[in-house]
Amino acid sequence: MHNAPAFEDDVAAYPAVIAVRRGAQGSALVASVGAEIGTLASGAGIADAITDVARREGNAAPGFSAILVDQWFRGTAPWPSLEPRQLRLLQRLEAEFGPLEDPLTGTRIGIGVATGADRVFITTEPDKVEPDRIIPLAMTADTRNGTLQWSGHYLINPWQKSRGLVDLAAYPRLRTFLESRKAELTRRHISKRRPDDWYRTIDPVRYELIARHKLYLPDMKLASNPVLDKGETYPHHNLYHLTSKDWDLEVLGGLLLSRVAQLFIEAYCVKMRGGTLRFQAQYLHRIRVPSPESLPESLCHQLRQAFRTRDAAAATAAAVEAYGIADFAEALS
Repeated sequence: MHNAPAFEDDVAAYPAVIAVRRGAQGSALVASVGAEIGTLASGAGIADAITDVARREGNAAPGFSAILVDQWFRGTAPWPSLEPRQLRLLQRLEAEFGPLEDPLTGTRIGIGVATGADRVFITTEPDKVEPDRIIPLAMTADTRNGTLQWSGHYLINPWQKSRGLVDLAAYPRLRTFLESRKAELTRRHISKRRPDDWYRTIDPVRYELIARHKLYLPDMKLASNPVLDKGETYPHHNLYHLTSKDWDLEVLGGLLLSRVAQLFIEAYCVKMRGGTLRFQAQYLHRIRVPSPESLPESLCHQLRQAFRTRDAAAATAAAVEAYGIADFAEALS
């Protein structure tokens, strides 16, 4: 009941009313009402009026939109929350296209490094430790304008390439720095669990990720904001990253910039106050995409250019063509 006056006082959260019955699943009627709700015709019943809207037999329920879907969603995943016409589009996309993360295209979704002590491990003063113990770190604010504008933050890296921790005896400056913050580091849960590894970050550093081209997706945004990193930085914990063997990342970035990709996030994510969306891994996994080889070069060029110029409208127009959903374009506005 978003923005509905459900309580006498103004509130930040609104209730959902759900009726569930035990029985065989058949077709489902999905309806919503907007601010332009009007008065029903004299003698009309609300249920019959909405059913007529869903069957496109009239519009006896002003302000309502409704559809009939052949089946509801199955499995244990959360149910999507969309306007009725968008819900039908979502069902079509999920039936016809494969998931964004796909071993066949070598496309993977991940999250940046969690340290458990950012005040210790993140710095703008790289000379605190040995030069090979720092990595340029991309922060959420570095992606704000749609291109990566590195802010000069570094990760102080205690990991070897073999994934084990470095021997502090081999790095006297790193050892001096970390031991000066040992009390703070040993208070962390991860250090209590592994006292011998008290100077580790929560997540190990994946060295192979540093030099790879990747798309960054900041967690909390009003709209999808994929940003390209050309192997220059490592992501912080508030950035999700996407790498791929087969995709041109600028073409894929154009798809992710579009309203089509954002539709999946809007359907499944927990929305924050003000309509802020959560671009977390569990929601990014819900995005469906066409196969890269199915896109003609002319369409790839449109998506690439839309991504480079941050033109979400152009990206959406190209995505509508890529998915073959011109008959649903209105549902994306």
